[in-house]
Amino acid sequence: MLTRFAVAPSGFKESLSAQAAADAIAAGVRRVVPDAEVDLIPLVDGGEGTARALASATGGRLVALPATGPLGEPVGTHFALLGSGSDLGSAETAVVEMAAVAGFSLVPHGLRDPGATTTYGVGELIRAALDTGVRRILVGCGDSGTSDGGAGALQALGARLLDEDGFELPQGGRELTRLHHIDPKGLDPRLAHTELLVACNPYNVLCGERGVARVFGPQKGATPAQVEELSAGLENWAYVLTRDLPVTCDLYGGPGTGASGGLGAGLAALGGRLLPRFDVLLDHLDLDARLARADLVLTAEGALDHQTPRGKVPAEVARRAKLNGRPVLALAGTLGEGAHTVPGVDAFTGILPAPMALAEALVRASELLTDATERALRMILLGAGLPRGAGV
Repeated sequence: MLTRFAVAPSGFKESLSAQAAADAIAAGVRRVVPDAEVDLIPLVDGGEGTARALASATGGRLVALPATGPLGEPVGTHFALLGSGSDLGSAETAVVEMAAVAGFSLVPHGLRDPGATTTYGVGELIRAALDTGVRRILVGCGDSGTSDGGAGALQALGARLLDEDGFELPQGGRELTRLHHIDPKGLDPRLAHTELLVACNPYNVLCGERGVARVFGPQKGATPAQVEELSAGLENWAYVLTRDLPVTCDLYGGPGTGASGGLGAGLAALGGRLLPRFDVLLDHLDLDARLARADLVLTAEGALDHQTPRGKVPAEVARRAKLNGRPVLALAGTLGEGAHTVPGVDAFTGILPAPMALAEALVRASELLTDATERALRMILLGAGLPRGAGV
């Protein structure tokens, strides 16, 4: 009999936070097994909710402030100061969540042009974190609405990005094709004495056929012509960064350089260490031991498809669960090509009971996730109760 459940979902983009998704799944479990032991493990991947989750997990706090949003207008945002429960070491640590100031959800549908959006606010948050005296800053990458290679962040931190005539470039990824020189003399000197860690998806690279503009540009609203423009700009960005700054890594195709529209490359050029996000973000949760205690592991994300094994939460949960022989059920808002190929996922299902408009699905996501969990779990228990070899 299944009695112990580990519920370890990601958030559903533009719909449910990881915590809300976990709560919805738990409600579905308890409809079927009322006395179930349900361990809620909402997971963040560097995107939306990362700063809040890490502050909560370590006994830290959020610092609210205004900063420049992805469209160049002020937005209310925050960063986190971690508490003593952090596994990130003894140094005072701040967490800057790029999605909180330059995320996709901050760009209205009618204004989605990744050639125009900026990471300037990310640099402002880093600067604000430096003002608190921290010695380590962890930048969470994910759910970005930008494709400027982190150029805006470098400008906010004091670098001057100049065209061939010596004029400073406007903000936005499309301007990078005109970049001729980077003047780093104005960079905040505190960066040299601060450890900069970047939690990113190592599968995301800056340039090439699998470069970030080609893979994610269309999702952010880029036309085919804009994709090529952005790709050319990021190629030039990598070239000028490598030439003008003391870069010691491969910015073109190094792991994580394409994170958050290329923010990974920009921060790496400042000496940031690009780290696999789950190594940084999940281990403080004692995740492996909690998965091992469960009879069934449930995970979830907005989409399950061929991209899932490339650094998405359900794939990481399944990988870790399988190290302890635990079965895994994945729930998804949509099922795409390759959904059946995610290693370690034993069963999967979409949450939509019938075709419906995206707007309706987003509004009803919690209800749909709870209902889908109930349906799937009833089927699992029915199958477990059938005699071996029984016909249907």
